[in-house]
Amino acid sequence: MSDTQDAMRDRLLEAALMHVAFDGWTEASFQAACRDADVAPTLARAMFPRGAVDLAVAYHRAGDAAMAARLRVADLGALRFRERVTAAVRWRLELADREAVRRGTTLFALPQHAAEGAKLVWGTADLIWRTLGDTSDDINWYSKRATLSGVYAATVLFWLGDETPGAEATWAFLDRRIEDVMRIETAKAKVKESPVLSRLFAGPMWLAGKVRAPRPLPEGMPGVVDRGGKA
Repeated sequence: MSDTQDAMRDRLLEAALMHVAFDGWTEASFQAACRDADVAPTLARAMFPRGAVDLAVAYHRAGDAAMAARLRVADLGALRFRERVTAAVRWRLELADREAVRRGTTLFALPQHAAEGAKLVWGTADLIWRTLGDTSDDINWYSKRATLSGVYAATVLFWLGDETPGAEATWAFLDRRIEDVMRIETAKAKVKESPVLSRLFAGPMWLAGKVRAPRPLPEGMPGVVDRGGKA
């Protein structure tokens, strides 16, 4: 994509945000963004085929990219890993426009867009883990992302209704959710360490050990499950 197209995409997204608070991620917002950004609707549709839906997706991914950029330059050396994850989720929300997220939550709650909404949340969790250096390639790859997706989604919903100064209640809620996750991880470790429990769950643990993380394909295409070294 050329720089000119990138600039037009950015202008359209910025212009759309001025209307989303009133009209949501709708065709009305899309058409208004085209007028305000001085981009022909046919050209805008070529970049965003589904109109406002694709603008909402682009907005979410732009927020993910901004969060990852902040994580990469932040000094996290003094933080425990759980604190790094907490910081990532917090920064992701601090970088977002609350009303745009509220309207996006409504959009992706619709049956026809629910799968895409879940995919975006998973993508956020995956980006957090990858940016923080996660190297898991077994079932933990999935469990980490599934758990963080749940934490992120719950925190977003709490944040949308939070009226405390500086969203203090949201950050306390986030801390509690991360603490719940750590209890699960501690329980998993105890199962592995216990001679009795490890034998009791030998079958499921053996099966879980056969699961591998998706193998990324060139050009950022979706990964595939590793089955004995064959794609």
